Amino acid sequence: MGIIVCQSCNQTIEHFEEEKVTTLYAKCPSCSEKKQYTVKK
Repeated sequence: MGIIVCQSCNQTIEHFEEEKVTTLYAKCPSCSEKKQYTVKK
C-alpha cells in the first residue's frame, strides 16, 4: 500500500496499491493554489 502526502500541510492526498509500503510527497491542490505574496519596498 502506498500513500501520497502533501509536503506543505501533511494532509493525505491519495492511497494507491503497491507491493511495498511507500510514502510519496507532493503538493495538494489547495496548497498549489495558494499564491505567494511579495512585499514591495
